[in-house]
This record gives sequence, C-alpha cells and structure tokens, in this order.
Amino acid sequence: MVHAKGPGPPARRTLRVRVRVILYYAHRDEKLRDELAKHLAALRRSAVIDIWYDRKIAPGDEFDRDILQQLQNSDLVLLLISPDFMNSDYCYLREMRIALRRHAKGQARVIPIILRPVDWHGTPIGKLSALPKDGKPVTTWRRRDEALLDVAKGVRRAAEQLRHHRSQRIATWQKHKRKEIRTGTQAA
Repeated sequence: MVHAKGPGPPARRTLRVRVRVILYYAHRDEKLRDELAKHLAALRRSAVIDIWYDRKIAPGDEFDRDILQQLQNSDLVLLLISPDFMNSDYCYLREMRIALRRHAKGQARVIPIILRPVDWHGTPIGKLSALPKDGKPVTTWRRRDEALLDVAKGVRRAAEQLRHHRSQRIATWQKHKRKEIRTGTQAA
C-alpha cells in the first residue's frame, strides 16, 4: 500500500505481510476444520492471513518434515481442541508440545479453539485464552455459525496484533539501518 498526496515528500510504503496460520486438529474433526476455514476465508481473501493444514501436503512429500517446517514458519497456531485431539498422541504429545514451546519463546502465538466438549483446563493449554468466547465449545452453541464467527473475529484480533508488532520491529530495524548508512557505522 502506498500513501501519496500530491507533490511533497516521497511516498511512504507500508508493509502488510500476511500472518501465517497453521491449523492442528484430529482428523476426526476435519468437517469442523473445513467449517472454520470457511469462516476464516474473509481474512485470507483480504490478505490478513495464509492458512495451512496437513491436507495441503502433496503426495510423495514427507509428512512429519512438512508439518514441522510449516510449524517453524507459522506466526499463529490454532489448536482445534476436541476429545479426539486430546486422545491423539501425535496431536497432544508432538504438535501441541512444539507449538507451546514456540509460544513460550515468543516465536508464535498459540490459540486453543474448543471444538467439542472436553476437559482441557488442566492441560498445558489451560492457561491460554481460548476461542470461542469463554472457551465454550463450538458444537454447544445454538448456532454453530455464530461460534465460528466469534472464532474468526478472535483470530482477526490476534493477526492484527501480530502484524502491528511485526511492522514496529521492521520500522525499528529500518531506522537503525538508515542511521548506519548516514553515519557509516555498523551495529555489532
């Protein structure tokens, strides 16, 4: 996006980078994942987020390697919580642990999305703010679309915060680079 108003100082470019979102879910919850993806489509179409999940792995690619690579590059990790997710060693012991490690280091933000009723409060994700509102499972809402809309709005807020922090870091980096160029010095 370029801002310009007639003659004057040069136009300023605003960097609008998409937030990389990864969805972790138990395959038994695939239909709910598809419904959620539809509700996130407006964010995807307006270039706020890019969405990835394991069904996008191409035939012949290495499943574990691709999932780990996508996780390492993600900004926002949505854990789609259900009894099947909690029961899956792969989801719970591998994907969730790695995601929470990145969250603790400030490398990504993890948001639990409570799809179906399950006792999740006493788990490592129990300390995180969940969606939809108050951690009420999506399937228990009278209108499922309202629950998923609430999730999409929460994801938008998180993505906008991440974009804002990223643009601040980039602006700070650019400011230091311009100073280095002007003074002929280089930061250590």
